Amino acid sequence: MKDAAFGTLLAIQFLTRVPVPVACPWTPGTRRWAARAYPLVGALIGALVAGIGALLQPLLPPPMLALLLLSLWVALSGGLHLDGLMDLADALGSNAPLERRWAIMKDAQVGSFAMLALIFQLAWKAVLLWALLEAGASPWWLVPVAALGRLGGVGLLVWVPAARPEGLAHAWQQSLGVWDLALASLLPLAAMLISPGMSWLLTGLAVFIIIYGLAVRRAFGGINGDIVGAAIEGGELWLLLIAWSWWSFVMA
Repeated sequence: MKDAAFGTLLAIQFLTRVPVPVACPWTPGTRRWAARAYPLVGALIGALVAGIGALLQPLLPPPMLALLLLSLWVALSGGLHLDGLMDLADALGSNAPLERRWAIMKDAQVGSFAMLALIFQLAWKAVLLWALLEAGASPWWLVPVAALGRLGGVGLLVWVPAARPEGLAHAWQQSLGVWDLALASLLPLAAMLISPGMSWLLTGLAVFIIIYGLAVRRAFGGINGDIVGAAIEGGELWLLLIAWSWWSFVMA
């Protein structure tokens, strides 16, 4: 149980800016439990943002509320996954040979493709949040979106090998297997029994991770931490689109 507790705290420390004043050991056991807790931490992020959104929904117009929700969403995660998205965009946008793409991804400097990816990612998220609110959807939709986005990251870590025997992705993978992905999926699967819309989100997530995993394996030969972070950002955007489609066309 110690590994489970430390692993959950480790996931909170790694994925959020929520202060955790505990030194968590970095061991195979805590890494396994941290990965298993990824969707739980995503649900926590979504719940914190959605709770504030639910309180302010009667007071703010949808455009302002959507921007506030997105700002809180980014603040709670510290922009961790956006950084991965930007690094990946610069590497892909360079159209350079493989070794050069890896060098670009490691470079701390921000290029034009990174800025374009950041702008469009945040713009599309804001617009989809606005559209959901305009359609009468509850901010609580953010809970499954944030949880499943991080489940997608776990799926990628389990399914696609690290491109190189170094970095965080490789370190996480040394402790993970299919059983860990199954345990990480328990919370979303339980939620699917409550909400019929969850089945659409889970199916959409699986399709996205399969296509994304095949694409990055072809482009880079495998994954690293930036690629996993970009997958979480891309997965969240894709899930917001599915949530809006469900609410607008199925629930209408």
